[in-house]
Order: sequence, then C-alpha cells, then structure tokens
Amino acid sequence: MELTRTAPTTTTTTTTTTDNGRRETPSLPARPRAWSARLLEDPHALGEMARHAGGPFHVLHAETFAENVRGFQNALLSAGVDGHVLYGKKANRSGCFLRACVDTGAGVDVASAPELNHSLAAGLHGEDLVVTGPAKSDELLRLALRHGALIAIDALDEFARLVTLARSVRPARVLLRVLPPTDPHSRFGFDPDELDEVLERAAEARTVVEIEGFSFHLSGYEPAPRAELASALVDRCLAARTQGHAATAISIGGGFAVSYVEAPDWDRFVAEHDDGDYHAGRKPPRHYPYHQEPAKADMLAAILGHRTGGGPSLAERLSRNGIRLLLEPGRALLDGAGFSVFGVQGYKRRGGTSDDGREYGIVTVDGLSMSISEQWKGSEFLPDPELWPRAPIVEPVAAAVGGASCLEYDMLTWRRVPFPRSPQYGDLLVYPNTAGYQMDKNESRFHQLPLPTRFVAEGSADQGAIPTWRPER
Repeated sequence: MELTRTAPTTTTTTTTTTDNGRRETPSLPARPRAWSARLLEDPHALGEMARHAGGPFHVLHAETFAENVRGFQNALLSAGVDGHVLYGKKANRSGCFLRACVDTGAGVDVASAPELNHSLAAGLHGEDLVVTGPAKSDELLRLALRHGALIAIDALDEFARLVTLARSVRPARVLLRVLPPTDPHSRFGFDPDELDEVLERAAEARTVVEIEGFSFHLSGYEPAPRAELASALVDRCLAARTQGHAATAISIGGGFAVSYVEAPDWDRFVAEHDDGDYHAGRKPPRHYPYHQEPAKADMLAAILGHRTGGGPSLAERLSRNGIRLLLEPGRALLDGAGFSVFGVQGYKRRGGTSDDGREYGIVTVDGLSMSISEQWKGSEFLPDPELWPRAPIVEPVAAAVGGASCLEYDMLTWRRVPFPRSPQYGDLLVYPNTAGYQMDKNESRFHQLPLPTRFVAEGSADQGAIPTWRPER
C-alpha cells in the first residue's frame, strides 16, 4: 500500500512580501494537465457537472491513466525485462480505470472479493489479477482459485487453508511475501525461518500449489533498497528451483514516487511556509513529498538499472535467470487522472486578522474532509485548490477550507490558500490531482450526505479540444 511519508520541514526564513511589507501566504500550484485545464477554461462544463451532481463531485480521465501505464511498460521494455504492470485498485474504486487496464494489457492488484468481482466484470481475466492483503477470507481465496488468480500469501496458517481449498477447487498459483529486512516490525511477510518452512510445506503439496515466486513492499521512495531486495530474491528464486518450485516471478509491490508540483515551487514552499500559514496554527507534523525525483516510470528505470555491489544490474539478473518482474503501482498510475470539486456554501473572515497580523478567512464547502483523505492521516493535501469560475486578481485573500459537518476538525484544508478574490456562494473549489488515494479512501456518508458523484472526461485535449464528459456508470 502506498502511504504518506514523512518529509522534513525546513526553518529557512525566506519569505515573499507585499509592497506594504506584509508577508504573503505561499502558494503551491499543482503541475498543469492539458485535459483538466481545458475543462476549467470552459465557461460551462464544470457548472453543468455541478448542477447534475447537486453536491461535490470527482472528474476522472482514463486516458491519462493509460499513458501512465504505458510509461511503466516502456520502462520494462527498454530495460529488456519481461514484466507485468498491475494496478493497485485500492487507490481508486472507479471502473473506468479497470477498463483502461484491459485496453493497455495491465493487470490489477485486488484485496477483497468485491474488488476481484469488479475487475472480472470490467473484462479482466483471472490470470491478470494478483490477490494481496493479509489473512484473506476463505471466500476470497476460493474465488481467486476458481479464476486462476495469483495469490500472495504471508502467513503459515493462511497457506494451510489455501492448500485445503486448492484440493477441492484447482491448483493454487502463489507468491510468498517476504518480510523486508529493513522493516522487521512489519506485520506483513514471512521472516526467513517461516519462509524456509513454507517452502518445505509447498514442496510436499506440489500437486495443488505452485510457488511462482516472491513479493515484498517497501516504504520510502529510494530506488536502491527495492533493487537490492529484488536482487536478493533472485537468489531466493534460484534456491527454490532446486526444491522443485517454478519460482519465475518477483513482485516489487507499489509505492512509486509521484511529483504533484514542480521543483522550484516545492523548494520555495518548503522554505517559506510556517505555522502561521495554517488555521489555528495547525501545520502538519508530516506531509507527502509533493516533488520527487525520480518518479513513476523513471523510478522503475532506476530500480532496474541499479547495480548491487558493482555487479550486474537488476534488469540483467532478471533477464539472465528467466524471472518476470511484477509491480503494483496505484498512486503513480493515477497521477493527473482526476480532480475533485466542492461547491462554496459560505465565506467569512475569522476575527478579521490572525494573531500574527495576517488577514485570512474560512471557506465552507458542501462536502466533507473525508473526501480528501490526507487530512485523516494527521497530514494535509498541500497542492492549491483553484477557485472557479476563474477570474483576474481583484482583491486577493487567503483562506482555509472547512467541510459541511458540525465537527471542528472537519477541515479540507487547514492551510490558508491564496485566492484571487473572496470565494462566494455558488463558486466551485477544484482540488487538483486527487485520483490517487485522495478521492475515496475515507469517503463517508456522515450527516447522511451522499458520496460525491463521479464523471468521466473523455478526450486528450492535445489539439485544444474540450474533453467531453459523462456520469460514470
């Protein structure tokens, strides 16, 4: 699972000031996307969606998702590695991305029976699915077996249940998840002794279990640790073959870096923002590193090109030993593939000025902060939301954004975001690049409010055309 990482904050005192000497609230614009920019430039599209939805809504773009898939596939091809990109479905539940998986030849990583059924209904074959997650139910294991999905196992008791089920359904295709040496306290994965034991048990149950290889997931975004653990598992595969196991695949999981903003904007923001830029001084103690390099497919290329101890690259080791590389990106495939929109219900100044003399206000929108999931990790989704309709800078204001509930902590954005004018009832706030985990990880029907409507935008906007849109089925 791709989690928010901590990032050190800096105490650099560089600031931007106005002509009268007052410090400005730092902005953090998201990287532009042609398809979403065209929708926001159109004077009608978002307003029509808002009228149709009658509340907050998400806009999705499967073509961008497909471009990201092809980027990873090209990195594998360029490195001469046999591999398979599997979309980490937990990052977004929309079906349009599953159909893009069918079109691009990607597989899907699922962790529940509904996710598996949804993938099959979208047109994926069982062989294109990997089933992950801890202590899977018999229902999920049985369904995975029946459709020939690859099953990641990380506990001895789960393996025993799988063997029993496989005897009455069909032989199981298995990956053994390894406990990372760098994260010995993780609740996921076999430690070395357990791994030896499960391989022995699998050898005894060879008629109903085929060990196709090993898998892992690492925290952090450095390419080298992934490459080095994958290289160690190449040796594991070779050893497992001496016990009669196929051992032809290694999954390096997900957690591929994403850059939401450009490097200069990120560096300036990290240097300038402080506690006073947040409502009630609620600057988060940690946040996602919103600019990173290498990211997405470039990070995969760096993993494949890494040489452990000056020896052959990981790509060379995989290719020479006939080992297929599996990867399960979620956030990285959804980069730029969606945004979220909330209607403005009110705007007020909080006490006129803040304690540090900086004027700011609070916007209240028609949705809940559960639809921007970063807030519920004690963090903050930092890229600037944009006010729509767009307008020239008239009288700029800085404002935090609160949700429609009666909860003090229902804040979509604690940070005082700079806007070109005061938001007013009927405006829309557009949160950029939210498809990866932000949209639905924590969505709730609190106060009996409906979940946000979903629209699918179609068309690349490469020729300047405005994408068409439709409600997601």
